[in-house]
Amino acid sequence: MRHDLVKGRNLAHMWSQRSVVDYGLAKRAAIQSIRNGHVESRDVCDAHPHLLRAARVLGEPTKHGCPICERQNVTHVTYVYGDELGRCAGRVKASSDLVGMAHEYEEFRVYVVEVCQGCGWNHLAVSFLLGTGDPPARGGLPG
Repeated sequence: MRHDLVKGRNLAHMWSQRSVVDYGLAKRAAIQSIRNGHVESRDVCDAHPHLLRAARVLGEPTKHGCPICERQNVTHVTYVYGDELGRCAGRVKASSDLVGMAHEYEEFRVYVVEVCQGCGWNHLAVSFLLGTGDPPARGGLPG
């Protein structure tokens, strides 16, 4: 697992982090395909305008250079999804928000997308589960 993505975002030691999926191999394969001429950079530098806006307004800067244009650093955009999240599902969250959410909700999945605001490169970097792991409190009598 590439701990730099998670560590750099103060999530490496989060008590409830589990089921981590690192997409580094897929990223390396995409970059290699471009460098080998099998894929055009415009085919992978296709960030949706909403993703670019999220990166600009809500994203978290990194010290990692864009692997395609190499002109600027990528930004991390973190999305959260889970049945318990209600209206928060599918929203962008700051890594600092995840700590409180991990104590509040049973389970939700976090997706970190790296985005270059210069060339439009975007790639899912890592995903993982957070949450208490406890079943949600249910009203009513057992039965």
